[in-house]
Amino acid sequence: MAFPFLETVIGFKILKYILETYLDFRQHSALKLPTLPKALEGVISQEKFEKSRAYCLEKSNFHFVRVFVTLLMDSAILFFRVLPWFWKKSGDFVVLAGLNAENEILHTLAFLGGMMIWSKIKKLPFSLYSTFVIEAHHGFNKRTIWLFFRDLFKGICISVILAPPIVSAIIVIVQKGGAYLAIYLWAFMLVYSLVMMTIYPILIAPLFNKFTPLPEGQLREKIEKLCSSLDFPLKKLFVIDGSTRSTHSNAYMYGFFNNKRIVLYDTLIQQCKNDEEVVAVLAHELGHWKLNHTVYLFISGQIRMLLKFGGYALLRNSSSLFQSFGFDTQPVIIGLIIFQHTITPIQHLVRFASNLVSRAFEFQADDFAKKLGYASSLRASLVRLQEENLSAMNIDPWYSAYHRSHPPLVQRLAAIGDVDKKAD
Repeated sequence: MAFPFLETVIGFKILKYILETYLDFRQHSALKLPTLPKALEGVISQEKFEKSRAYCLEKSNFHFVRVFVTLLMDSAILFFRVLPWFWKKSGDFVVLAGLNAENEILHTLAFLGGMMIWSKIKKLPFSLYSTFVIEAHHGFNKRTIWLFFRDLFKGICISVILAPPIVSAIIVIVQKGGAYLAIYLWAFMLVYSLVMMTIYPILIAPLFNKFTPLPEGQLREKIEKLCSSLDFPLKKLFVIDGSTRSTHSNAYMYGFFNNKRIVLYDTLIQQCKNDEEVVAVLAHELGHWKLNHTVYLFISGQIRMLLKFGGYALLRNSSSLFQSFGFDTQPVIIGLIIFQHTITPIQHLVRFASNLVSRAFEFQADDFAKKLGYASSLRASLVRLQEENLSAMNIDPWYSAYHRSHPPLVQRLAAIGDVDKKAD
């Protein structure tokens, strides 16, 4: 008797939903608490706490609806064998277009095109409500409806340009890979990820945001001085117009070897009280670089990808796996989709472990900034960004352990302490 892959996948989806909903209810209860954690009393203003509480509760209520509806739709698609039906219909579309449906690449591109349209339609109501109701209600959204759909259209165009050559290459690799299929797939995706890490900030990100060199002044001088003291090979320093879409703030760095670039959101500069707070945030980010956290995370991600492709190589010819999901043929892309469903339990365990590592890295990066003498400024910036972004103040420990890649503010402030200690 064939193993019930489909029923097992749907069963795990339901179990996962029950577990995560229980944790969501725990967090919802924490958000409803009318008082700040004792460690934040006198640190966070009561006004900001009330605004944060209202914002987080509204997002939590919306999350319950979104997750439940998504579970129903995704489970129904699997249970009622919509995927094999749509695979056949996409083949019919290829024939109607006057092309050869026996060509797996053409058939696959038609299938993925339809799936992309469905995905956008499925997510659109949630995105619109989140952006123009919740985010707007609490003063975060700055997008117009025109800008929203323009961004959506640009994203679709980028997918239409990038997806065909990538999908075609994957199909050819699987068809010709033989015993070394997993290694070939991994090598291809490694090259692809490196190329995207290179071209995305240079060619794609500017399609959505404007990047402007940070003007000369004290802030630029302090950032360049910090980078120089750490031997960080800063080549360019940009400000991005994040305020055109949201008042949420961020900062990041990118680039390989001696070609590093730092990007500051204009909202970050606006929200921080002084230059020292902005520099303290960057000292934390540079700590990730100096302590090789980005290298560790990249290598671990590549190991996980290689193992994933190894598992796919073992199961890709399993006829019972395809038949369980309603397929009488074994297309490459369908095998990858089905395999992704079957390894979801393992991926959740890996994600849990990754969050543990990520939280440890955050503490280390905070400590790095502290040793540089930025303890007071880092504390101030963390508090200010927590307030300005209306982040949750009361966090359930179980929810945090399962979901969060960053420690709660209370724990970070306790670890930083109150006294600056200059590095020797």
